[in-house]
Amino acid sequence: MLTARGIIFNLSLIPTTRRRFLGAAVAAGLVAVAGDAILLEPNRPHIVRRDFFLPRWPERMNGFTIALLSDFHYDPYFSAHPLHAAIPMVNDLRPDLIALTGDFVSAPLTGDAKRGALAAEPCAQLLRQMRATHGLWAVMGNHDADTDREHVTRALEAENIRVLANQSAAIERDGARMWLAGVKDVLIDTADLNQTLSSVPSGEAVILLAHEPDYADHAKRFPIDLQLSGHSHGGQIRIPLLPPLYLPPLAKKYILGEYQVGPLLLYTNAGLGTVEVPLRFNCPPEITLLTLHRSAQK
Repeated sequence: MLTARGIIFNLSLIPTTRRRFLGAAVAAGLVAVAGDAILLEPNRPHIVRRDFFLPRWPERMNGFTIALLSDFHYDPYFSAHPLHAAIPMVNDLRPDLIALTGDFVSAPLTGDAKRGALAAEPCAQLLRQMRATHGLWAVMGNHDADTDREHVTRALEAENIRVLANQSAAIERDGARMWLAGVKDVLIDTADLNQTLSSVPSGEAVILLAHEPDYADHAKRFPIDLQLSGHSHGGQIRIPLLPPLYLPPLAKKYILGEYQVGPLLLYTNAGLGTVEVPLRFNCPPEITLLTLHRSAQK
């Protein structure tokens, strides 16, 4: 017996040949959905464009662009494919800066956790193929910290990808500057915003890279204009009318997209790779292109 919008269909009243056809059609539909979730959607990144207007943003840097990518979870069988697809897409965007918000590798479900860090080298070798005027910048995610943070950091920095670990760096253009800040992973490591922002002069614009989006509830107490995060995978499997099936700690409030958290703006990226199961449904891999402007508000 099937139901649809309150109407009950008794399959026993449908002629046998039609019942077989209906059953075959339903089965084919389920196979098609499963095939899309396994073979197609996880491997087709899409570009999300967002404009952010920040009161402290320097006018001479209006139009500055950041390509945001996250949660690569590199493996040669599944998550390598969306990364391969993303590289030319990012380069075609010609961003001023590329921000990578963690989980370059995955902690294995069993055995020695440090084995997971061995995927950092092939991941970094692919990431280095992306180009930006002001370079590639990264922070660690919980999987990176849970395997071997030092190993992942060395692999990235060997490919000229700068890793921020409770640090800030000045980014300058046309005689103006903003500050790019990055914290250690919040769940596994010791994120410290006081240390991170210690070198930032008062009144200058700050963009924070923090793997876990719900960290914004803490970051909003600091002079930070915009936080960029990942970690949630956007839910990874999003069935219409139902909440995401699984969300990790510190990614349960700010799951996907743009949020205003007190005075702080937050953007959560859906990630490129997958974790635990190589599936995505109604939540494709994401490349975010952020364009930054000075707002009229002060």
